[in-house]
Amino acid sequence: MEGSLSTHERLAERLVKIIVKLNSGEKLSVHELAQEFKTHPRTIQRDFERLEITELPIVRDEVTKRVYLNPMALGNYGMQDIVHFAQLSGVQKLYPKLNIPFLRGLLDQQKPQAYAAKGYTFEDTSLFTEHFQQLNTAIRQRQQVQFLYKNVIRHVLPYRVIHHHGSWYLAATEQEELKTYRLSRISHITISQDLIFEHDADVIQHLDNEDSIWFGSEKTEVILTVQADVAMHFLQRALLPEQQVIKQLEDGGLLISTQISHYQQILPLVRYWIPHVKIVNPVRLQEELEEELRGYLNFI
Repeated sequence: MEGSLSTHERLAERLVKIIVKLNSGEKLSVHELAQEFKTHPRTIQRDFERLEITELPIVRDEVTKRVYLNPMALGNYGMQDIVHFAQLSGVQKLYPKLNIPFLRGLLDQQKPQAYAAKGYTFEDTSLFTEHFQQLNTAIRQRQQVQFLYKNVIRHVLPYRVIHHHGSWYLAATEQEELKTYRLSRISHITISQDLIFEHDADVIQHLDNEDSIWFGSEKTEVILTVQADVAMHFLQRALLPEQQVIKQLEDGGLLISTQISHYQQILPLVRYWIPHVKIVNPVRLQEELEEELRGYLNFI
């Protein structure tokens, strides 16, 4: 049923259909698309902003309020481009397949709709839309960037804009240390036109291999036990960073290993699964979590 799938899947499907409409030369109305996809116009507006981030040559007609593809690009985007866009957006694993035959069936409007997506949340990027364009320019032209972040002026070398768990971050080096900066907290961006740098291959490789936004140089292994009644969720997909199932316990529970660069990678996840998940090692981390919970109970 339509309601049984996630919003993330519906987002992926909606973006693909919008790209197909644009590529066919249609001039799209935000409000008409909102009615077609049964969603809010602001959601459609964010869809177009996502497409602009990937440098899709979108034109916005201020008179008719319609959005269309630059005529010079019409017909230049095919199914393989849609596949690439899905991979770039991190939605390629939502469907059982992401090949040309599957996409053709997915986009066939002559057949009943079989897929939808629900439940995926993300921040409102319209609040910092200009950041994407400025940082995209700086990254591609390898220019140093200056901005205000947490009341401190930062001078950084930008490498990538990353979406992680509903929020956008800039990955950049500051004094040769790789860090992340949440876009919603960045202000007063200035691009240094004369300060050109070469991308460090080691930094690029680190960004390609790291699934999180925590770029610590060393990782810590955390061992957890998972009770049998929720073990299925951890077996179906990795819910923890670099999750590995060490063994399945006699009672049906699991012993799991995860690799983290910062404790905040794991603590919110363990809180969510309390009382079904417990940290076995390091012991002090479980003790800190229990102390925090006691403080909360005393507070209420």
